[in-house]
Amino acid sequence: MARSILSRIFHPHPFGRHMFHTLKELFDSFTAPFSPEASPAERAHSVQLAAAVLLVEVVRADASMDAAERNAMVRALRERFSLADDEIERLVELAVDTAKSAYDYQRFTGNLNDHFTQPQKIELVEAMWQVAYADARLDENEMHAISKVAGLLHVTHGEYIAAKMRAKEAAGA
Repeated sequence: MARSILSRIFHPHPFGRHMFHTLKELFDSFTAPFSPEASPAERAHSVQLAAAVLLVEVVRADASMDAAERNAMVRALRERFSLADDEIERLVELAVDTAKSAYDYQRFTGNLNDHFTQPQKIELVEAMWQVAYADARLDENEMHAISKVAGLLHVTHGEYIAAKMRAKEAAGA
């Protein structure tokens, strides 16, 4: 019985790798981003996951994961990172799981502060606004989450407002 359960958990991924192993690699690359032996690819995964978790937090803020918000999140990740569709799907899956156990934004924003330029931080805040506007309902919890993240990323109030206005205009809101 236990053997069949384990064989289902470790069933090979369609691309020949174990899904458990792939997710573990991504998670490990996030939890140890500052390891001296971390490869550039591991550091890149860590940054990608941090950005994805913050986008997921906007989606989760209004208590409903609307398809339009999810599509906006995937579009934002695709525009910012050169990832294949299957990699984006795995990244979103891991980001959702990571966000569920996150108790604050600082471990994610700290990672991004170390690796993002100021324009990249502003782009992320704008992407968060795009996700918030995607369902045509701007929720107070979404606004609070974006404001908090912008502060932790050291985005000025002027940059924050400009990002919000660009996202609002793009959404036609």
